[in-house]
Amino acid sequence: MQLDLPDIRDQKRRSLMRGARDTIPMLIGAAPFGMIFGALISTSPMLPWHGQLMSMSVFAGSSQFIATGLVASHTGMLVIWLTTFIVNLRHMLYAATLLPHVAHLSARWRWCLGFLLTDETFAVVASYHQQALSSEERRYSHWYFLGSGLAMYANWQLWTLVGLLFGTLFPALQTLGLDYAMVATFIAIIVPQLNRFPQFSAALAAGSCAYLLQGLPYKLGLLSAVMIGVAVGMALTRIAARTKAAV
Repeated sequence: MQLDLPDIRDQKRRSLMRGARDTIPMLIGAAPFGMIFGALISTSPMLPWHGQLMSMSVFAGSSQFIATGLVASHTGMLVIWLTTFIVNLRHMLYAATLLPHVAHLSARWRWCLGFLLTDETFAVVASYHQQALSSEERRYSHWYFLGSGLAMYANWQLWTLVGLLFGTLFPALQTLGLDYAMVATFIAIIVPQLNRFPQFSAALAAGSCAYLLQGLPYKLGLLSAVMIGVAVGMALTRIAARTKAAV
């Protein structure tokens, strides 16, 4: 059945709002993390607008924390770039998982959704695609993706700003244990994804390597675990895709 223009707009709007609504639990978990980042910036050599600009342009919490620490220790720019690149390699696995659902979109759409792809948005969107969706829901699933990504983006900017404004008033904000919320959020993200062999294998490989290599200096064990986990996940995902195509 052909939808007229008002119906199409309504479907897009509903998909967008549903994506934002389903991301609300993740917004709550990320809020303390963003606030701690803003507070960390306010007590570092960086200026407040540097922190807000980083949130707006980088939009990757873990990388922002690491980069801020490296800047404070006067680390060279090349090392900062390489370190944050390695930390963000996990997004390649996310992208590979969601690629079948966005491959038909224009480059502009894919670049936009790629920028908005975070751990939380991946968890929400991947879970959405595992449901029994109607043809209309699948057709406008990229609007759902956009709604989730925009909600996370706006939430991160807001709580970064709150941390920047009030971080100097509460200099010990980072030590209050608020980061437990982000740990709980990551557990909630990871566990539902372990029902597939590539994801389970990637998590097992990364966790094992992180434990075995924890004694390496400069957190090299953790960085190595990230790279190994991503490599295992991507390799098994490709093998599974080829096997499925050959059947």
